Amino acid sequence: MKTGEATLRRVYAMPFATVYPLYVKKVERKGRTTAELNEVITWLTGFDDDEVDKHIVAGTSYEDFFAAAHLNMNAPLITGVVCGVRVEEVEDPVMQKVRYLDKLVDELAHGRALAKILRS
Repeated sequence: MKTGEATLRRVYAMPFATVYPLYVKKVERKGRTTAELNEVITWLTGFDDDEVDKHIVAGTSYEDFFAAAHLNMNAPLITGVVCGVRVEEVEDPVMQKVRYLDKLVDELAHGRALAKILRS
């Protein structure tokens, strides 16, 4: 799926610190914990909790956040639809990483077992 240039620019520039609290609210509202969310983020990006916190404090953009990440080699196993978009069909590499994270957070919020979310 091709994403429009205006959307890409907006998402690239969006600070991770803006989205992270929304992820926290979403998972906590569904009975999951921030620790579980952080485990999902760590699995996908390779960042530990301190590194994630540093990106939040620094106001790192989504583009820079994912540029610094060491994506898990099993990330391509993340498939399915999030926000009406099939994750595996997203053409832009940064946007696909954003959708990977969105998909993992959705799975966590929907009560999926952490072992399955982490594709282990």
